[in-house]
Amino acid sequence: MKRGLAVLAAAAMLIGLLAGCSGEQSAEAEKTKDGKVVVDFWTFWGSETRRPIIEKIIDDYNNSQDKVFVKHTFLPWGDIWTKNLASVAAGNPADVIVNDINTVAQRAENKQVEDLSEYVDGSFKQQFYPHLWDTVEHEGKTYAVPFNTDTRLLFYNKKAFEEAGLDPEKPPATWAELEEYAQKLDVKNGNKYDRVGFYPLWGSLGASSWMINADNGKGFIEDGELAINTPKKVEALNWILDWKERLGEKTVQAFQAEFGSEQSNPFIAGKVAMWVDVGTFYTQLRDYGQDVEFGVAPIPAKEEGKGNWSEGGGFVVEVPKGSKHPKEAMDFIKYLTDVEAQKYWAVKNYDNVANKEAAEAALNELEGPDKMVYEASVKNLDQTKMFPVPVEYPDYQSRLNPHIDNALLGKTSPEKALKKAEEDIEKMKK
Repeated sequence: MKRGLAVLAAAAMLIGLLAGCSGEQSAEAEKTKDGKVVVDFWTFWGSETRRPIIEKIIDDYNNSQDKVFVKHTFLPWGDIWTKNLASVAAGNPADVIVNDINTVAQRAENKQVEDLSEYVDGSFKQQFYPHLWDTVEHEGKTYAVPFNTDTRLLFYNKKAFEEAGLDPEKPPATWAELEEYAQKLDVKNGNKYDRVGFYPLWGSLGASSWMINADNGKGFIEDGELAINTPKKVEALNWILDWKERLGEKTVQAFQAEFGSEQSNPFIAGKVAMWVDVGTFYTQLRDYGQDVEFGVAPIPAKEEGKGNWSEGGGFVVEVPKGSKHPKEAMDFIKYLTDVEAQKYWAVKNYDNVANKEAAEAALNELEGPDKMVYEASVKNLDQTKMFPVPVEYPDYQSRLNPHIDNALLGKTSPEKALKKAEEDIEKMKK
């Protein structure tokens, strides 16, 4: 009997979760006592750094007009999109949600997001970086608005450069220079490394990004055609394996075992002299690496003049399918992506915002290392490419990545791995 009651209670809790997953206040009422329409805004920004920032922007919007009240609902990173899909299916979604920038077309194709075309015009679109706006359109219609993006930079330890006899104002510009510098920056004690100059798979740049960098910025799917098994991408995988062979598997594994975050970050701890990461990595350096004298530079090009290509990601704000207040939701989205809110987000987070004027305005308010890093990241957007997931090849990464991993683990050759990956992904085409 008790077991039966427990099952019923659990079922009731699950039903309640699905029915109420758009947030407590929006479930209770669609309007406030003074008649404002309640717009439920879902984000995963719950950290001590970001939550106060987004909530100030929300408060500023709520105080700026008397028709809409935005309620912030925080959901953890691992839950927000699963619950979004459940709420759309249940017909009780949020009104605005932060979502992945490279999968907008997938959600549009699956009718999980509202068409916002009637709310935007040419002048609105022109506020944003063109390569970001391209990600929010599908078959000529607009399904989201870009909020922020990212790009990868090479962070390097100037003091380590000086110790190694390198000019701290001249970071490596090519892959060949990167290898040369790294070997000079290595510090060995017998057979053990006390410091590693560089390793391409540490930081936030994976094998696929190096393959794109090597292939002159060409992604794995270009204009509907597969570009996986190309000579340059094969060459890039072999290049990564050469690094692993030089340092040794034991060295790579030993260093990775010590990796943590913040103070334990190997670049901050002085155990790695060059490190590729997103611009917001600077917040860790600012807070935990005050003694680290560093510089930033674009990712080295495969060869001189071939481009310092970086792979970009980011987030959009969109209206889930079935929202009861799409007009009011879009009014808030326009505020959230306008100059003032975007500038505030940029200045507080050193994050690449989507609004071009806001990004430039943020530079005028920053100074010192803050400005140096943010200016480098804004400039780097010119050589940053987005790779939206094509609707013809949904979730192609899940088939590509295991083949890349097999090559890096020595289970197969890069040539065979990419040939097999291209064959497998070709079968996905609708």
